[in-house]
Amino acid sequence: MPLKRRQFVFFSGVGGFGLALLGKMQSHSSEYTSCRLRQRTSDFNLVSQAQPLTSEPILRFVSLADTGTGAKGQYAVAQAMTQHHKQNAFDLAILAGDNIYNDGEIEKIGAVFERPYEPLLQQGVKFRACLGNHDIRTANGDPQVKYPGFNMQGRYYTFRHDAVQFFALDTNKNADWKLQLPWLETELSRSDAAWKVVFGHDPIYSSGHYGTNQEFIKNLTPLFQKYNVQLYINGHDHNYERTRAINGTMYLTCGAGAGVRPVGRSEWTKHSAEKLSFAAYEVYRDRIEISAIDTKHQVFDKGIVQL
Repeated sequence: MPLKRRQFVFFSGVGGFGLALLGKMQSHSSEYTSCRLRQRTSDFNLVSQAQPLTSEPILRFVSLADTGTGAKGQYAVAQAMTQHHKQNAFDLAILAGDNIYNDGEIEKIGAVFERPYEPLLQQGVKFRACLGNHDIRTANGDPQVKYPGFNMQGRYYTFRHDAVQFFALDTNKNADWKLQLPWLETELSRSDAAWKVVFGHDPIYSSGHYGTNQEFIKNLTPLFQKYNVQLYINGHDHNYERTRAINGTMYLTCGAGAGVRPVGRSEWTKHSAEKLSFAAYEVYRDRIEISAIDTKHQVFDKGIVQL
């Protein structure tokens, strides 16, 4: 039916108004959608900044002690370390003393160090050692201090990797504590490292054969507490033991690098074991994750040191 002129004008006006209204609605919808997208992007960025999607360790290292026998047990632990390195590459290994049995004879270095750890040494892993009681039986350990493969800068010394500073001690009975103790306090006080790790041969807290060292508790642990040492690593007792944090410091015995002895438990023990093993560490900005690994490549203990 043909439209009259008035009807045509009316419907034309309505159509124009409708199109205009529709355009405004689409415009508002587009602005709203854009705003929501911006908000979601902003929210995602805030979440991403607060909780990174990936977190890589700033340092990986391992520790072991009482290694230097050149016998089957040492080679088994060395092989487990090599296997671990293939999956979680590290470039630092702490040797916490008794590097050469029985009397620290440097002429045995090929059999008790260079050959067992040859695959790791060839891949650039740097070993850092301290002196054990067997090591000082020959020339008071001086040949080992001078041996390039142990990377010792003296009988006691310090070095740093990123946010971690290490302090190596001579804990032997003939150690010069009149010089070493003030040196340790000076170096700890100077350090601005987030993580401070001290290592020596003798245990401070131990449920093993040698037990707890009351003299070290008296002279060393107050410095650890004062300067926020989070971890102490030792050998001497041929076992694995990890303590809870004692006044802010975890104590870890990793002396089963070639042989084992019985170990018990104490009120502060988190885990102890009579297993040939080494300890592996992954250092993050806010924590250190510790894994105890045996010769069957099994992780038999895990612990976390909080910053």
